[in-house]
Amino acid sequence: NNYRKVRAMEYSNNTPICRRNKHLNEFERSKIEVLSSLGYSPYRIAKMINRSANTVRNEIKRGTVTQIKAGKSTSSYFAETGHIIYTRNRKNCGSKYKLFKCQNFIEHVYKLFYENKHSFDSIVGSCKTNESFAAVDMVCAKTLYNYVDKGLLQISNVDLPFKLKRDTKSKRIRFHKRKLGTSIDLRPDIINSRSEFGHWEIDTVIGSKSKEDNVLLTLTERMTRKQIIRMIPSKTADAVQNSINELFTECGSLYTKVFKSFTADNGLEFSKLSTLENSSNLRVYFAHPYSSGERGTNERHNGLIRRFIPKGRRIKDYTHKNIIKVQNWCNSLPRKILNYLTPDQAFEDQIRELFYQ
Repeated sequence: NNYRKVRAMEYSNNTPICRRNKHLNEFERSKIEVLSSLGYSPYRIAKMINRSANTVRNEIKRGTVTQIKAGKSTSSYFAETGHIIYTRNRKNCGSKYKLFKCQNFIEHVYKLFYENKHSFDSIVGSCKTNESFAAVDMVCAKTLYNYVDKGLLQISNVDLPFKLKRDTKSKRIRFHKRKLGTSIDLRPDIINSRSEFGHWEIDTVIGSKSKEDNVLLTLTERMTRKQIIRMIPSKTADAVQNSINELFTECGSLYTKVFKSFTADNGLEFSKLSTLENSSNLRVYFAHPYSSGERGTNERHNGLIRRFIPKGRRIKDYTHKNIIKVQNWCNSLPRKILNYLTPDQAFEDQIRELFYQ
């Protein structure tokens, strides 16, 4: 006792020496068996092994066995019996699988996963938002991934397109880099924070490495994640410029409010992009070389396109109807970052606000 008082004076935030809320081990059960056979009370045993009295009472109750000796019934505690029962009870601990109780939800997951190619998080989040299933009839996205790992679903890990670990790349900036316009370092905070509508990231997606093949021009709105995909005849500055001008014409008088800025890489196909600043209030910013993460939203959506158009496959092999189908899929995928709204819904909300301004 004196030792404990001295230790408490040395350390004002000392932790208690007594181990509480921990499971008994076999050595402690052996002590309980010996002391119980000597007639010690559970309270006295608890003091001697530095445990709670209720813990000892429960253990004695658990491991007590009734025996017949000399024609008389006697009850005694055995450490081995207590440990066997404890081990058996531990196997029943933890939450139980809800797989069979949530069969309707699992069938819904199969349908959206295979037919619509939605992710587990997107499926679960949209079901919660739309209240398609009661909470007791669903499992969370993490549980679905656990079921996949355990082989309990008709979905395997090879079916999950993004279940892999990625090494983060350090930011590299070349000293003799190409400068096509204003650096992303000068981009205002209102764009960086995604708090204002109308700021886009732009890139191109190639199929086969052939100058005769078509190219996809992709634009992603930073706030709503709205994706626009256009097929252009070549990866040239003129082709990109013509496609953007056509896009502005389609938007009519609203284009200055819908397109406020572009963020591009330093590819030569964007070398004429800065000329748009001369004819409108649109601003153009260029990311650092080897820093695709500065246009992460657009790069992420380009990865979604690759699900339908793999690398090396000719873009010319796809029709405009195919490209529109891919674009509609990207814009109809519920997103966690949008509170499980689709990009189409979030974009329409912003357009509606423009009309009421």
